[in-house]
Amino acid sequence: MQILINVDVDDLNKAIQFYESAFALKVGRRLGADGVEMLGMSSPIYLLAKAAGTTAAGTTALKRSYARHWTPVHFDFVVEDIESAVRQAVAAGAQLESAVTTAKWGRLALMADPFGHGFCFVQFLGRGYDEMAC
Repeated sequence: MQILINVDVDDLNKAIQFYESAFALKVGRRLGADGVEMLGMSSPIYLLAKAAGTTAAGTTALKRSYARHWTPVHFDFVVEDIESAVRQAVAAGAQLESAVTTAKWGRLALMADPFGHGFCFVQFLGRGYDEMAC
């Protein structure tokens, strides 16, 4: 089984620029006029142009919004140097939503991309998540 990551955006060119600048991803292939494959991580990320205000799914009345929103699913980008990753992402247009915190397992930065999607930077310390394992 394989995982594909799809991210809805309202401006494909702006999204390409952000994901290239913030995460050093590169365009793999264009998928027609409304999609692009971004490569450079363990899984490809597909940016899909979807207009704000369009129906998110046929089974819900929810409409797409690119203002900051919450969802229980988000990206965690594992990085070696969290301060450097935060600086690079903020310079590309991301927002740092709270100060970097440190726990026994590692460091965490809560972020948002320019399209309202939350993501985190994680810098593991010691044994990483194994520090919490029973």
